[in-house]
Amino acid sequence: MATEIERKFLIASDHWRPRVERSTFLQQGYLLSDAHSSVRVRISGEEAFLNIKSATVGVSRLEFEYPIPLADAQEMLDKLCHHRLEKTRHLLRHEGHLWEIDEFHGANEGLIVAEVELTAVDEAYSLPDWAGEEVSGDIRYYNSRLAEQPYNSW
Repeated sequence: MATEIERKFLIASDHWRPRVERSTFLQQGYLLSDAHSSVRVRISGEEAFLNIKSATVGVSRLEFEYPIPLADAQEMLDKLCHHRLEKTRHLLRHEGHLWEIDEFHGANEGLIVAEVELTAVDEAYSLPDWAGEEVSGDIRYYNSRLAEQPYNSW
């Protein structure tokens, strides 16, 4: 069983930008998103994935991800996904942890969220000075929710 343990934070400053190691443009859409789970199609650069995630609120959720053909993913996004979003994911390291910073586009423009994946719920990590308010338990910041109720409509 795959478990994702992730803490999510709003961005307090741009001090993270010079430390970015790699950036990738992501397109994703939702085939299903309800009170129990979400099923997502994502194109990340030249790769594509099908992802199934539990809708549990908090820092720990079930997550399963499988590579799929890029052409299939594009067709699913174009024909089956009514709720979509686009973002640029920036990767950087801070004191032993890989941080993913998602800079959203389109109807979510202006929203930048940092995430750190952990191996245990109580794993110690250092909070960077550019990380602001924690929003791990706020479902408004879940990508599945942002695809349906974009940031700029709040």
